Amino acid sequence: MAEKQSSVLTQLVEELNAKRIRVVDLTTTLGPETPVIDLPPIFAPSPGLTLTEISRYDSRGPAWYWNVLNLGEHTGTHFDAPVHWITGKDLPENATDTIQPRKFVGPACVIDVTADVKANPDFLLTPDRVQAWESTHGRIPAGSWVLLRTGWSARTKREDFLNVRDDGPHSPGFAKACSEFLAHQRDVLGVGVETIGTDAGQAGTFDPPFPNHGTMHGAGKFGITSLINLDQLPPTGAVIIAAPLKIADGSGSPLRVIALAPA
Repeated sequence: MAEKQSSVLTQLVEELNAKRIRVVDLTTTLGPETPVIDLPPIFAPSPGLTLTEISRYDSRGPAWYWNVLNLGEHTGTHFDAPVHWITGKDLPENATDTIQPRKFVGPACVIDVTADVKANPDFLLTPDRVQAWESTHGRIPAGSWVLLRTGWSARTKREDFLNVRDDGPHSPGFAKACSEFLAHQRDVLGVGVETIGTDAGQAGTFDPPFPNHGTMHGAGKFGITSLINLDQLPPTGAVIIAAPLKIADGSGSPLRVIALAPA
């Protein structure tokens, strides 16, 4: 058995070296201009990234360069752990330091709704739409990452990305029934989106508010936000690696999300 497992891993390296497997970066660059979610002023805000230089090959450190980072856990492309939401606060292994690392790796199911979102930025994915996708690509396997491809990452200007109007932000997401379907009937690892959060922009007005957070995290599932390059992945066949920092009792973490995809 050990020899067989070693052979599989050796073959993976050979396939990577031969460029028959691509490594696709799904992570947006994290910097001081990276947008963070805007909450109503009654709530404590999350800060954007601040970089403070410690030294840069100078008297403070003649041979090295490094910085101090100040940022919220949920900044840029980031991971949402179950403890992030009240529905997941009492679950076991619910924080970034206690989640089993095996759960950071899983197959990707990419559902393309870019045309729908172009016509309606408030588009919500429904169970019927997921099952229509499954009729073409097969049933979503348990332990998969479901990635919602919306084209939203093409919005490089902050105001376009947040898309805030007088009645709040407008961006696509999941209908409550869809989150329930994915969490309970398909037993996914979690969902990934191109938008700033895993709920739709108007989800604060839903009943209940923010149903994807409440459903997914209450079921011990995860979220990944602000993904890019989903257009480089096939509907099925890629593997996602999304490992947050091992922050003690962390509710989430910026992370580098990569995909292994067929060339």
